[in-house]
Amino acid sequence: MTADKIAGQFSAVREECPLVHCITNYVTVNDVANAVLAIGASPIMADDINEAADIASIASALVINMGTLNQRTVDSMLAAAKAANKKGIPVVFDPVGVGASAFRNDTAKKIMDNVRISILRGNLSEMSFMAGLEVSTKGVDTSAKDEKNDPVSVAKAAAEKFGCAAAITGAVDTITDGKRVVRISNGHPMLSRVTGTGCMTTGIVGGFAGSCEDMFLAACAGICAMGIAGELAYEKSGLLGTGSFHIAIIDALSKLDSTLVSERIKVNDE
Repeated sequence: MTADKIAGQFSAVREECPLVHCITNYVTVNDVANAVLAIGASPIMADDINEAADIASIASALVINMGTLNQRTVDSMLAAAKAANKKGIPVVFDPVGVGASAFRNDTAKKIMDNVRISILRGNLSEMSFMAGLEVSTKGVDTSAKDEKNDPVSVAKAAAEKFGCAAAITGAVDTITDGKRVVRISNGHPMLSRVTGTGCMTTGIVGGFAGSCEDMFLAACAGICAMGIAGELAYEKSGLLGTGSFHIAIIDALSKLDSTLVSERIKVNDE
């Protein structure tokens, strides 16, 4: 049943073409915009404080990402998120690299203290930190030490702590709203060799959040989309190298539909 519901979201997002306001990092902003567009949503990458709140107010979803953090974008993220909250617009937060520096830790806390987050997405180290566990961060990647943490327990703890859907991406992805739990096994190891696939995933999740009222289901669809796209991209171009694989991810995202997703999704309810 979950697989059918997830697959159905791929038709919905293309039919509705939700406007997704992304305040993401400058390393991956172009990739995020193309990924959001490829999945059927409409991206707008507005991060100046003078318009962040206005743009968020007219969007279908807001995505905020701490990848290349600076005070200017922190202020814009907070202004946009508060505006989105006032309008009941979903907010997707990617706490990239949290645990690596005091600035990132303080920013994540400030966001969570002042904003109602709809979906929280990160790797196991980031989500462990957000759940209140001690972590051994490795920049923006999951550390080997943190891999001992149980992703289901960590995701549930984060979801219950913040009252949102929580998604941990990895070799097997874990998504929960504190009650429902899904594990998704799609993807390919080569996804970790291309910068920005995590940021693209968060943007895609924002696309589904803009067209789906169930944030748990939106998170599942977004995570599934990148996993299947990674598989298709490797089949097409993986042997050519990471550059061709990178482009093939966008190609694959643009071809995803409910039928293809139904055929390839690897999902387990727990």
